[in-house]
Amino acid sequence: MMQPSHTILIGSQTGRINLLLAKRTLKWCFILLLFTVGVAIFALATGQLKTTFSELSQVLFGEGERFLTTVVLEWRLPRLTSALVFGAALGVSGALFQSLIRNPLGSPDVIGFNTGAYTGALVVIILFGGGSLQIACGAIVGGIVCAGLVYGLAFKQGIQGFRLIIIGIGVSAMLSALNTWMMISSNLETAMAAALWGAGSLNGVSWHQVVPSLSFISAALLAAAMLARKLNLLEMGDDSANMLGINSERTRQLAMLCGVILTAAVTATAGPIAFIALVAPQLAKKLTREGGLALIPAAFMGAMLLTLADFIAANLFTPNQLPVGIVTVSIGGFYLIYLLIQQSGK
Repeated sequence: MMQPSHTILIGSQTGRINLLLAKRTLKWCFILLLFTVGVAIFALATGQLKTTFSELSQVLFGEGERFLTTVVLEWRLPRLTSALVFGAALGVSGALFQSLIRNPLGSPDVIGFNTGAYTGALVVIILFGGGSLQIACGAIVGGIVCAGLVYGLAFKQGIQGFRLIIIGIGVSAMLSALNTWMMISSNLETAMAAALWGAGSLNGVSWHQVVPSLSFISAALLAAAMLARKLNLLEMGDDSANMLGINSERTRQLAMLCGVILTAAVTATAGPIAFIALVAPQLAKKLTREGGLALIPAAFMGAMLLTLADFIAANLFTPNQLPVGIVTVSIGGFYLIYLLIQQSGK
């Protein structure tokens, strides 16, 4: 079957990976990439130790002064890499949930799945004193358990988007109370560290902390790409998808699992970073005017938004650094209010 001339196929029509992108979408992805690269270069060059672009290029090519190399490659680069990868993961996670629920409010931070991941990570930190890998596993288990609970409570002859959102908000509120109780019941030092981490922060992120989350994110992104064709068919409705040989409920469960793992892996390292998953897919769709599931534009938009937000958090009040979650909440809160007003009008 011939594909339209204004589109480009990534993968193959009969393969496991099957992504059809409009040329307008690729243009905007390229623009987002250029802007993100520009922000990334400034992020590597700025900070308490100022770095010229000439010095930065020497460091990146292995010819820089030793202390400056340590600052750029061991301190700033892990943080930048985290912002790029975590932003892309949150963007894809939000796109998956909004496609499944068919509601712009369908985001893991609104539904509360990142709160469940936060609960799992807190259990490992406070009760077991686990390291980076244990915290990552705890966050993913917590996110999956929370998703299973919300899914089970919301299931009634299938899943209805608004019902899932309301139940998710209720479960999130109860888990938030549990998280607060765990923090005030722990010793002061652990509680302060958990509270700072709970604001969503990339401050001081190291390669040792990032690698476990990157492993989970890479696997979940690959799985999401393999599910993209089925999810696009699922957007036509369960009956149509079933007629085309798609097991709608199983596909929905696998996609939800991918979204939960993406959110939980980010939460494991950086804490719950709100609103990127909510905003990125919708802004990407507004720019590209692409219908259906838009994973790649959502990933580019999420990476750009989190990189920009972290750059603002790191440099707005120097020498003090804000948790990036404060910046995303400040921006995303206004967008959430706009969405709520728009949805109430409907």
